[in-house]
Amino acid sequence: MSDMSEAPRIERGEDPVGRMTNNHQFKLLADIPVRMSVEVGSTSLRLAEVMDLAEGSIVELDRQADDLLDIMVNGALIAKGEVVTVNGRYGIRIIDIAATENRLAGIERRG
Repeated sequence: MSDMSEAPRIERGEDPVGRMTNNHQFKLLADIPVRMSVEVGSTSLRLAEVMDLAEGSIVELDRQADDLLDIMVNGALIAKGEVVTVNGRYGIRIIDIAATENRLAGIERRG
């Protein structure tokens, strides 16, 4: 995890390389809210194991500590990244963007 308090922020309406997006179709969609989440890992447990969890319990996940995290938008994988801190809060640095067709396929599944 690294401190990104001085990192540039991407403003609304800018693409990752700083060009303004002038596409009319994009402008129609730009203000639709979406939910971004970051998945650290997962595991499968039996209900009995969940019921036995208590403060201090440790649940091992299916990822190595140095693996990139999945960045999801509305449940579709859009990128991979790493945790950073920004002014004392968690953030995520984008390391790898998913291919456009993969991102769109995730959205189409939910339509």
